[in-house]
Formats: sequence, structure tokens, C-alpha cells
Amino acid sequence: MKLLKNILMLLGVFFVISTLIFAVQVNKNNTALKEQIATDSIQKNVANEYHISSIDIPEDLNFAGETVPQDDPEIMERVDREFLVNTYWQSNALLLMKRAHKYFPVIEPILAKNGIPDDFKYLAVAESGLTNVVSHAGATGFWQIMKGTGKEYGLEVNNNVDERYHLEKSTEVACAYLNKWKNKYGSWTLTAAAYNAGPGAINKYMGIQQVDNYWDLLLGQETGRYVFRIMAIKEILSNPEKYGFHIKKDDLYEAVPSFTVEIDKPVLSFADFAQEYEINYKILKRHNPWLREPHLNNASGKKYAIEIPNKGYYREAK
Repeated sequence: MKLLKNILMLLGVFFVISTLIFAVQVNKNNTALKEQIATDSIQKNVANEYHISSIDIPEDLNFAGETVPQDDPEIMERVDREFLVNTYWQSNALLLMKRAHKYFPVIEPILAKNGIPDDFKYLAVAESGLTNVVSHAGATGFWQIMKGTGKEYGLEVNNNVDERYHLEKSTEVACAYLNKWKNKYGSWTLTAAAYNAGPGAINKYMGIQQVDNYWDLLLGQETGRYVFRIMAIKEILSNPEKYGFHIKKDDLYEAVPSFTVEIDKPVLSFADFAQEYEINYKILKRHNPWLREPHLNNASGKKYAIEIPNKGYYREAK
């Protein structure tokens, strides 16, 4: 019995000593690991290569020729916010630059023809990011046109065809709308604000606050930032390298050359129609997003121009 007790005591001592030795070794390993991680962090720290700084705001900042009152500290804080947000949201800025190269050549001549300042192409960027998005309120397309406004200005808007998705036609409508409110307000900045918030809201705020210009109006956050955001986007996209963006011409998105086919009859299947031109339904829709269903009703015999890409730019239809 005594011998058994002695053996158990020896085993207990051995267990305690083994546990202490294991704990010491684990502590050494953890310390070494922490030291290695710290060393790796120093070697790989992104801050060694990436430098963040404030933005040097141009002294001649303007929108459509209307000068920004840059001696006003409240206004300059708002300007600074938009420059910081849009400069340091690099992925978004790069996408906007790529898309602008593809779509600005379509938008610019339509603005010029209608007497709209070129700066308003950046309004489309601010509205939609140059994509066919739909807002929670139902505003649609590059120019975020509401259904009623589209119909008022002559666009076809229904479940089968929605010309708010037609870049050329929707840009024409945007121009007519902008010219209407420029004639009323006499100011491009107020016109831009009315495009975003609606003329009813702008008229209301101007009446309550007894001011007659955008810079002195207290507006909701979205419209209050609106013109400042457009100006920041304009400056960054116009001078990308100044703001740290280095993009090669080959990185920019290009418009695919195309031709148009006129039709004045119903189309039972656009999938079959696409195959006639050696493309698939997806590519046909990419070039004609205003076609909202896989067929065309066209009971009235209206003439439509369908855009077809030139051969050799997409995978062959299978």
C-alpha cells in the first residue's frame, strides 16, 4: 500500500513538471510567433506605399461657368467633403473614368446641340454612374427620368418598350427639361438642383428662406451635396493624374461599332431575331436596353431602330 502511494506521488510530481515545461515552451513559441508577425507587418504595411492627404481644391472652381464662392468657409467644407469622398473612393472613380470614355462621346454632341453646358454630362454621372439603374422612386436610366416626365416629353414608356433606357433619346429629354428650368431660374446651379429635387421643392425652399441662389439655400442632404458632387467628379475625371489616378487608354471601355436595322412590325422572338445577325439575345439587349421584353408588340406599326453590333466583337452565337 505504501509502495502504491509513493508511485502515485512520483507520477503527480512528474505531471506537474511536464505541464510547467510545456507551458514554458508554448509561451516561447507564442512570443516568437508574435515577433514574426510584427516583423511581417513592418515589411508589408501598406502605409509605406500608400499616402493619404488632404485635397488641394482648384482656385477657379465653377459649375457651367457659375463661380463657386470659395471665400465662404461653410461652402468650402462642403466642397472639400465631395473631393475627399470622390478621390478616395478609388474603385468607383476608376469605373466612372472607364465608362465616361465609352458614353461621353454619345452625350456631348446632344448637349451641345441643345445649348446645354458640357458640365451637365457629369450630372448624368452623379445621377446614375453611367448605368441603367432604377431608383427607389422609379426614376430610370442614365438620366434618372421619372415615368411621367418621360411620357410628357415624348418617350414611349410601357412594359414592352421603355425609352428612358435609350441613351440618345433620354439625353434629348434631359436637355429639354434642363432648358425649361434654366429659362425659369436663370441659373444653371438652380437648374441642376431642380433636376435632382424637383422644381416644386426648390421653389418652396427659395420662398421660405427668401434667397435666390443655390449657394445660399439650405436643402436636404442629397440636393445640398448635389452640385458640389458634380463639380468634384468633373475635376477628378478631367484631371485624373492630378488626383493619383493612372489609367492607360487600353484600360478604358470602348463603344462597340454598330449599325441600325429598322423594323415596323411585331417581333415574336428577339432571341430568333438576334440569331439572324449572328449574336445572342444577351448582346442584343446590351445594345438595346430599351427593349424590355423578349418580343415587340408594335400593334401600331411604329418604326424602331434596332442597334446591331458589327461582327467580330463578341463571341459567336451558339
